[in-house]
Amino acid sequence: MPFSNKLALLSPLALAFLSSSTLFAGTLAVTGHEPGRNAGGVAPTSAITIHFNQPVSGATAHGGNFRAYGRQSGAVVGVYTLLDGGSTARLRPSRPFASGETVLVNLSEALAGADGSPFRTEGYAYQFSVAATGPGVRVFDDRPPISVRTLPGSGTRLYGAQATDLDLDGWLDLATMNEDTADLRVLMNLADGAGSFSPFLVPTEPIGLGASPNEPADFDNDGFPDVSVANGGEGTVSVLLGDGDGTFGPEQVISMGDGPHGIAALDVDGDADLDLVTANFVPGNLTLSLNDGNGIFSAASVLNSGSGWEWTVSSGDMDEDGIADLVVGNRTPNMIRILKGDGQGGFTFLAERASAGNSWMLVIADIDGDRHLDVSSANGSTANGAMLKGNGDGTLDAAVTVPIVGDAISTDLGDFDGDGDPDWILASFGGARWDFFTNDGAGNFAFDQRFFAAQAGSCALPLDFDNDGDLDVALFDELADTIILLENTGSAQRLFQDRFEQGDLSAWSAVAP
Repeated sequence: MPFSNKLALLSPLALAFLSSSTLFAGTLAVTGHEPGRNAGGVAPTSAITIHFNQPVSGATAHGGNFRAYGRQSGAVVGVYTLLDGGSTARLRPSRPFASGETVLVNLSEALAGADGSPFRTEGYAYQFSVAATGPGVRVFDDRPPISVRTLPGSGTRLYGAQATDLDLDGWLDLATMNEDTADLRVLMNLADGAGSFSPFLVPTEPIGLGASPNEPADFDNDGFPDVSVANGGEGTVSVLLGDGDGTFGPEQVISMGDGPHGIAALDVDGDADLDLVTANFVPGNLTLSLNDGNGIFSAASVLNSGSGWEWTVSSGDMDEDGIADLVVGNRTPNMIRILKGDGQGGFTFLAERASAGNSWMLVIADIDGDRHLDVSSANGSTANGAMLKGNGDGTLDAAVTVPIVGDAISTDLGDFDGDGDPDWILASFGGARWDFFTNDGAGNFAFDQRFFAAQAGSCALPLDFDNDGDLDVALFDELADTIILLENTGSAQRLFQDRFEQGDLSAWSAVAP
């Protein structure tokens, strides 16, 4: 008797059992998802939906194995449901994403089919970016600078920050890294609709000397944002687990190698927990520390990118196989090197491309709307910024550069005019300025305007601090130890009138004709 006829003779109960076992036996696999890989312009209230090749075990489709993290809004919590006979898993967030942020999605190897079929041991990872929904037009009203010094003459060397909703009230707070005082200073958003911040919280949070590059995550999976920061003066990484109110638990210190200048948070071993990799320029290597899922990190092991003077590192799925890779900025020679992740904690050389300068910092995003991740580099003493377009297979096109005055030490991307593509900010330390470039949608950039620092242009941080949907900017002067908040107002008259009335010409914007 043909197999189809045999099926017709079975009872509905037997058919249900068969459909969840024999017919679908094999490895559970992802067949698609919404939002798509590297999708841009995603609505802040979007659900995350994963399609599988067979029904998923409801006992495994939960927050421990299906995780998402907004780099500014924090851990995604909400309702998990199974649809389409169990072959679709959906996470509907209980609160919106932050405008313009990147969201990381990680599926654990512990997922299983309804019939017990295993998921692949590499897990699955991808990312997407959220739309800036406000009517931004790149006209910025700068606020009076905010000092992070305890006393006027006591310098902190403010060098790095995160914008994260630390208390989960829907408003982005600021956590600043200070090299000389070796501490984290937190300024809470007052949620007053004006984008005002409190003075920094006291006592401050201890971290290591030379603290700067940092990554946000929910390392212990308790729903509260955490902080990791590389301490270049000590050869360590500090991990601070958030308490959900702007304060943190005791510092965990991980020895990572001399001179860590770059840090990346990614799942390297398929368990959906975010691990840490640092780029260490003195020995010229990478180091990896594994997360046990409770925010406790292992002793570091050494990775080698095959080059030298690994100065900066970032991560993303560059070859689009659902496994996070590493993007490394090497300074001897000046190369951007892609290391392919195997999902088991290992990495192998995949491709490289000349960076057109001494990479100081890397940021990864899709700049031209082709759903492939591209690489931006701030090229330090070479005094330029570079964009390298990705091809989706791990290779990069040749670098296209823009010149700036002074050392380029920060590169940042954000959709400041709300047209659906990321614009570009390069910071110049010696030039004491931040240069803004607009994107034509195809990943070509033109100078737009600049802002001047009192002493040193250091980091920039795109964020929507007033919750009006468009992206504002926080600029950080590491010698003056000040934060300059630029509100994306859309009012040129307000911008120039405010500055004229304040008698402050030091931060006047130079706008391209």
